[in-house]
Amino acid sequence: MSRNHKHDTDGRHAHDDHEHGHQHGGGLRGVLRDLFRPHSHDAADSVDTALETSAEGIRAVKISLVALGLTALAQAVLVAVTGSVALLADTIHNFSDALTAIPLWVAFVLGRRAPTRRYTYGYGRAEDLAGVFIVAMIALSALLAGLESVRRMLDPQPLSFPWVVVAAGVIGFAGNELVASYRIRVGRTIGSAALVADGLHARTDGFTSLAVVLGAVGVLLGFPLADPLVGLAITVAILFVLKSAARDVYRRLMDGVDPEVVAAAETTLAETPGVDIVESVRVRWVGHRLRVEAAVAVDPALTVVEGHRIATEAHHRLLHEVPKLADATIHVSPNGAVGEEQHAVLEHHRTPAR
Repeated sequence: MSRNHKHDTDGRHAHDDHEHGHQHGGGLRGVLRDLFRPHSHDAADSVDTALETSAEGIRAVKISLVALGLTALAQAVLVAVTGSVALLADTIHNFSDALTAIPLWVAFVLGRRAPTRRYTYGYGRAEDLAGVFIVAMIALSALLAGLESVRRMLDPQPLSFPWVVVAAGVIGFAGNELVASYRIRVGRTIGSAALVADGLHARTDGFTSLAVVLGAVGVLLGFPLADPLVGLAITVAILFVLKSAARDVYRRLMDGVDPEVVAAAETTLAETPGVDIVESVRVRWVGHRLRVEAAVAVDPALTVVEGHRIATEAHHRLLHEVPKLADATIHVSPNGAVGEEQHAVLEHHRTPAR
C-alpha cells in the first residue's frame, strides 16, 4: 500500500524552527576556512513553504543585482578619472558578473511553477542548472585573473592616480563582499546551493578588486611587480572558492544530502506509533526543497484504514522534524513473512548491487 500525502502549504501546520549547533575552528585558520568554504549543512535552520523561500531567493537576487550594479557604476566613474586599464577591466568584470544573477532569478521564478504531466516533480532543478552556470563563471574568473596577472608581469604598465585606484578597488571589494555575505546567508537559510554558489562568485569578484588595491599600494611603495604577484595570489584564492562551489552544486546534481538528514528521517519514522520496521529511506533535493521516499513495515493484521493512518502520521512527523521537506511518499508493507512473500515477485526486477 503506497500513499503520497500532500502537506498543506497554507500555514495550517505549524513547524518548529530547528537550531543546529556547529563548531567552528578559531583563529586565522578558522576564518579562512569559513571564507573559502562557508559552513553549512544541507538541512537549513528554518522551515518555510516552497513559494515563500523562492520569493526570498528572488528578493536576494534583486537586491544583490542592484548593489553590484551601483558598485560597478561607482568604479566606472573613477575609471574615467584615472584612465586605469586594470581598473577598467575590473569594472567591466563586475558589471558582467552582476548580470549572472539573472539566470538564478529565472530559476527561482521557474521553480514556483506547478508540476506538469511532463515535469511531474516541478521545475526546481532549474536552480541546479543555474548553479552549473555560476560555477563555470567562477572558473572563468580564475582563468582571466591568472592570465591578466601573467600579462602584467611580462609587460608592466605604469599606474596613474594610484590613490584613486585604491579607492575604486576598495569600493569594488566592499560591494562584492557585502553582496557575497548576503547571498550566502540567504542561500543557506532557504537551502539553495545555487544561491550560495552565486555568493561565492561575488566573493571572487571582491578578491579581484582587492588585487587592484594591493597592487596599487605596492606601486606606491616602489614595488611595481606587486600588482601581478597579488593577482596570482588572488587567482589561487578563487580556485579554492571554485572547489567549494563546484562540490556543493555537484552534490545537488547527484541527489546528495547530508547524512544527518537521512538519520533524522529514519529516527522519526522508527518512532512513529505503529511502525515496526523502517525498511528504506531515500532523500533528495528538488531545487531548495527536500523530498523523502520511505518504506515501512506494520502489523499485517491492520486494516487498510489503519495502515493509511500510520502512513499519514509518519508523513506529518517528517514534515515537522526534517527541515526543508516539501513532500514525502510512504510505502506501507505488512511485517513478517507475508510482506516478504509479496515482495518476492519484484526480486527479479531489481538490479543487483556491485
